[in-house]
Amino acid sequence: MSPPKLNCFQCVYFYITWDPHFPNGCRFFTIKAKNRPSYEVEKASGLPCQGFKAKKDKK
Repeated sequence: MSPPKLNCFQCVYFYITWDPHFPNGCRFFTIKAKNRPSYEVEKASGLPCQGFKAKKDKK
């Protein structure tokens, strides 16, 4: 069974960029991507994203 896919939108390092060609960014890996940054990291390294850190709840 494969591990669950990470949701970059729930990561503290995720941000939306100004670049319309690469709208998703990751501050941990300092990359901009067309797809989810975690997908690009996994595609390049063969490992799931090692920088994922969940956002704190705003309750």
